[in-house]
Amino acid sequence: MFIWKIQDMADEAGIENFSQEEIIESMLVSARSIIRTCMEIRNHEDVVIITDTHTSEIGRALYEAAAEVTDRVLLMMIPPAFKPGNEPPSPVGDLMRKSRVVLIATKESLTHTKARINASKAGVRIASMPGISKEAFILGGMTADYNALQVEISGMNNVFRRRREVHVTSPSGTDVTFTTGSRWILEDNGICNRPGQVTNLPAGRIFTMPKEGSTNGKIVFDGSWEGKLLPKRVEMEIVNGRVTEISGYEGVEEIIESFNIPPHSKRVLDLQLNKTVAEFGFGMNSRAKVIGNVLEDQVVRGNSYFSFGDNTALGGNSNTGIQKRGVMNKTSVTLEDIDLVLDGKIVARRRK
Repeated sequence: MFIWKIQDMADEAGIENFSQEEIIESMLVSARSIIRTCMEIRNHEDVVIITDTHTSEIGRALYEAAAEVTDRVLLMMIPPAFKPGNEPPSPVGDLMRKSRVVLIATKESLTHTKARINASKAGVRIASMPGISKEAFILGGMTADYNALQVEISGMNNVFRRRREVHVTSPSGTDVTFTTGSRWILEDNGICNRPGQVTNLPAGRIFTMPKEGSTNGKIVFDGSWEGKLLPKRVEMEIVNGRVTEISGYEGVEEIIESFNIPPHSKRVLDLQLNKTVAEFGFGMNSRAKVIGNVLEDQVVRGNSYFSFGDNTALGGNSNTGIQKRGVMNKTSVTLEDIDLVLDGKIVARRRK
């Protein structure tokens, strides 16, 4: 009951009013959930935990929870990456590949690094928590009942069969349609118990790739953009699967510029590919809240997101190496004759 008391208090005050003892205890509760439920770590398995100076306290909690299960656990602190995708030091990559389980709690994501890819090919189970904070770790989406979430998400499989036309609306003005270009992904449930499996935490979403060229309409983001809370709405006009116009508050210029290739990139490509509608998904995690963290925001139950740019992970042709993501609050999502989400509530039933 301790963790639920902490969570109820945090809904009103945040964690700044908690004692250090309360914070440490609740971090350990979340860490145990990851070790025992999400990863199902066994006492014979080698576990490597990777952290950096921004997330060292979270790394320690994961270490202590793992050490309760196995004595084959190693905690490593690496220098903070300057940007997502930077490779960890080569000895770290070697240890990742030789382990059974790797937990990554770092400021920047290591998900798309060669070190992670090679470890996955070797059959390592990996959970990544880029940008995780103490507050996000002990409250919100990370505290979900992932076993129940897995059952609920997998139980929706039938509603997605032989249906391809999607319509998304929201109170803020979103009104956009697309045709699915790949299967719906129902594996983002937080359970990572198979060799080679990779998950982000917190988890809890269902997503797909819109068929290239099929998305048309208006998307209005009123939650967050790339892990930053939006002070006002941002509107994007979409024509034939690409962003054609962006408008909103004074700071919208930064978002417009975010579609450009970073100066340090040497990749040669059509800049318009960065404006490709790459992914759509809706959240299933009832504990998650929009807090300005990409992973947390996209799994909030009843909210939806669109990402733009690279869609190759889902079988698309927009190979940009860049992806940008925005979140919409309390959406409605219909899949032909099925209401998947209605005014921010998961319903998954035939339309009346």
